[in-house]
Order: sequence, then C-alpha cells, then structure tokens
Amino acid sequence: MDTEQMSGAPGDIAERGLQYTREQWDEILAQTEDYVRANPTRSILYAAAAGFILDRLPVFRMFGVFLRLVFKAFKPAILIYGATKLYQVLKADE
Repeated sequence: MDTEQMSGAPGDIAERGLQYTREQWDEILAQTEDYVRANPTRSILYAAAAGFILDRLPVFRMFGVFLRLVFKAFKPAILIYGATKLYQVLKADE
C-alpha cells in the first residue's frame, strides 16, 4: 500500500482491510473447493488424518493451561496499569 491509500480516514482503512480479508477468504474457499472437486479421495484421506490428529491432541488441556496463565498474568498487569495511571496523575499535578 502506498501513502495515498494510508492517508485516508481510519474508518476507510478498516473497511478496506475488512474487504481485503473477505476477498482473500473467498479466494481460499474457492481454491479449496476446486482442489476437493479435483481430488475427492485424497481430500477425504487428508480430512480423516487431520481429524485423527486433532482428536489425539490435548486441545482442551492446552486451552485450560493458557487460560490459567492469562489469569495469573492478569493481576500483575492490572497492578502495573494502576501504577502507571497513578504516576500520570501525579505527574500532571506537578
């Protein structure tokens, strides 16, 4: 993207980004559909293999660990955020 495109309003940039994402997603879906129509047996085998692998992965356990880490990091993040805001208020009073 050049600077002329980037100098627009933020809403325009967001709309263009959303439109670009939709176009790319539609293109990916069309390519996938074409591949599946051209190679149905191979596609079924790939889908079965992916399903088997995903079934064996401890996805929910990994998600639970991730959530626990987020919650443990939340308290210090709130403390740091509060200290920063307090510093800004004290700095503005000077």
